[in-house]
Amino acid sequence: MLPEAESDVELVLAARSGDAAALGLLVSRHLAGMKAVALSVLGYGPDAEDVVQDAALVAMRRIGELRDPAAVGPWLRAIVRNGCRMRLRETRAVPVDDMETLGLPSAEPTPEDLLQDRALRDWIWHALDELSEPVRLVALLRHFSDVSSYEQIAALCGVPVGTVRSRLSQARAKLTEALRRTADLAHDDSAAFARARRREAEEMLAAAQRGGFAGVIREHWRPDVEFIGPNGERARDDRAFALRGMETDLAHGVRQRIANVVAGRDLTIWEADLISPPDDPAHCPPGVVWLHVLRGGRVQRLRLFHPRPADPTPGSGPSAA
Repeated sequence: MLPEAESDVELVLAARSGDAAALGLLVSRHLAGMKAVALSVLGYGPDAEDVVQDAALVAMRRIGELRDPAAVGPWLRAIVRNGCRMRLRETRAVPVDDMETLGLPSAEPTPEDLLQDRALRDWIWHALDELSEPVRLVALLRHFSDVSSYEQIAALCGVPVGTVRSRLSQARAKLTEALRRTADLAHDDSAAFARARRREAEEMLAAAQRGGFAGVIREHWRPDVEFIGPNGERARDDRAFALRGMETDLAHGVRQRIANVVAGRDLTIWEADLISPPDDPAHCPPGVVWLHVLRGGRVQRLRLFHPRPADPTPGSGPSAA
């Protein structure tokens, strides 16, 4: 990491050129002032901490917009102040029983937006991999997939909605901390990793739809794999159960097409379109999520999930995918 002796101006210029360490040092250097602003507006409590953490993520995205590098301190505190005002407006406007909108402010960039900046993308993914698996999973679903509502995440993860909210709060706090802590480390090329995982997903699904799902299971799944169907179904022999489900779908003319792949170190999420047969267009739901938990590079647990139900047209049958 750059030495503390570097001036704010030098750190801003370095950060603008893509030096993640410089940006992490800037945030750390001005963190006390940022917290002071949040506490003065919101008082002590989790809201103040959340706003400061959000402001650090915003700064990572918007450092190029700072006109006067010498004014980075006031600029960071202004981001915090604006975040506090937004939090106060949300608190007044949102009914007590509607917590869905209390996540990251919609006007600010999400971690997904941050990934568009190649200078920071690999750093962000490295920091995500530093989070614990349960916390990382809800962050990946919330910010990088279409399974983004609290209710959907809760259903997929098998936890209460309140637990999802709590883990998202942890993710935001720990992500900001991890970003600062890992700024000076070498990071893998996340884009190349994601492309490789998507290629792998498409090849595996294509093989399965050619009748080769048994081979996919043998090669990519652990012998003690745990398989959970879209309605929470389990079986004594998980491999055989999964194979029967795929064969049933193929027999009914159902096909799948990869729409999105979210890839972490030991979590991979496939989002696939389900294509019903032409003579039964409402046969299955419009899509399915494959949630893979990996151990040693092979699938230890696989959970299937339908984000949206099938069209309740009379005569339509459930998909086993």
